[in-house]
Amino acid sequence: MTAVTEAPPATTWAKPASHADSVYSGMSGPVPRWADWAAQATMWCALPSGIWRILFALGLPAGFTGSLDPQGEPELLAYVVVLTVAAEAVAFLSLGLVRPWGEIWPRWVPVLRGRRIRPLAVVIPAALGSVALMVTWAKLFNGFGTGDPEEAHGAKLVIIYVCYAPLLAWGPLLAAVTVAYAVRRRRHG
Repeated sequence: MTAVTEAPPATTWAKPASHADSVYSGMSGPVPRWADWAAQATMWCALPSGIWRILFALGLPAGFTGSLDPQGEPELLAYVVVLTVAAEAVAFLSLGLVRPWGEIWPRWVPVLRGRRIRPLAVVIPAALGSVALMVTWAKLFNGFGTGDPEEAHGAKLVIIYVCYAPLLAWGPLLAAVTVAYAVRRRRHG
């Protein structure tokens, strides 16, 4: 006679409890759908500016002329690629606020695997990050189009604004998702 063992679940996604809430197995409570969407949107906020920076570093017409035009400098390209990957990685961390790996250390993390993550260890860096993003991008955004003849103007300036405008939403989205995480962890442990 063979012993019957229960197979592990094929996926960590459980059917939504209601239209307004989604539940991942291992989560302390339901994640509001809007918070899940907002966390996913943070990754999309960083993407257009990253693409623009890479095109700029490759020497494609990105809106600058004269001394501000990079002329395809290899060290600038390496810097811009690292900056873009780092920005996307930081934006990806927002998903931890709505996924199980934001509450319990994943299996691949040595020493800490399987341990619960203290809510303040997540809330404090996320809150500080959202404030830093709001301050940084608001200041930078106000610095575009200063009237320097070598800076972008006209249609090229519009392209820069279109690529960088989503960054203005990154901080507020992260702040909202952070509040949802803090409330969920406070209510459900």
